[in-house]
Amino acid sequence: MRADRLITILLLLQNNEKITTRELAKQLEVSERTVHRDMEALSSAGIPVFAERGKSGGWKLIENYQTKLTGLKENEIKSLFLSPSPTLLSDLGLIDDWKESREKLLASIPGSLKNDAIDVWNRIYIDTGTWRNSVEKIDGFPQLQKAIWEERILDMTYKRSDHTIKSRKVNPLGLVAKGRTWYLIASEANTIKSFRASRILSLHVTEDFFVRPDKFKLADFWEQSKQSFVSNLPTFLVSVEVSPEIIDRLTFTGRFVQVIHIDKAKENKWIPVDLQFDSEKEACEYILGFGNKMKIVQPSSLIEKVKKMAEAVVDFYR
Repeated sequence: MRADRLITILLLLQNNEKITTRELAKQLEVSERTVHRDMEALSSAGIPVFAERGKSGGWKLIENYQTKLTGLKENEIKSLFLSPSPTLLSDLGLIDDWKESREKLLASIPGSLKNDAIDVWNRIYIDTGTWRNSVEKIDGFPQLQKAIWEERILDMTYKRSDHTIKSRKVNPLGLVAKGRTWYLIASEANTIKSFRASRILSLHVTEDFFVRPDKFKLADFWEQSKQSFVSNLPTFLVSVEVSPEIIDRLTFTGRFVQVIHIDKAKENKWIPVDLQFDSEKEACEYILGFGNKMKIVQPSSLIEKVKKMAEAVVDFYR
């Protein structure tokens, strides 16, 4: 639409000291004749735009013509320019809109702070992706968002963690990204629950609306839910002694291990360490992975289980 194009031209002029007709035509994907007509329209609307002639000429706004944000401090403006995760914005289909809104925001800040704001992009970058770029497939993600925004009841087929499949009718309240994993927050039978989005096998946005709870706050629900989940996780504590050769590897090996305490080295230079696991099986597998560089102290019952697991491995390769 022409109105959108005129706004884009104004923002480009505010964000650039000078820009040629050819550059504008290329960015807007229109003809140079159209650019000239748009410039006449801006001038007729009272926008102080003019053309500099010559080899290094181009379109400009008169000096200091800006729409300024008032009352914002330097650090507050910088915080607005911290880049959100491009991967999550792509999941939501908002990456292009974010880029355009960033240009609009940049156009509206005082010139004295514009360089500092731009510099934030070159100094801080937030990446929520994984090193191996593992992405969970989410079918019907746009329809899921549609149901949330339009407050429509959702029929879905969901695969639970125990692999059972169940049809569910829910009121979708919001989406939460934990790392790169998306969760649907929805009410079912007057109980608010979280569903892993990648486990939604199929979904249908119904024509029926639901009433969103007045006092529901997505962030508050997620924080409470997260704390409840963590507090109810099973724990299995193990005391070990480790060789100094592997002490630096403890926090980088094992997805479900937590280092609770590291003590001072003993006379033999081995180091007492307290570890926490989700289960006994995970503890066995983790400790066995370090071979003769980690020795179990407590619980003694774990020693026999690690020995049996090691013997099973040896028998397997005989």
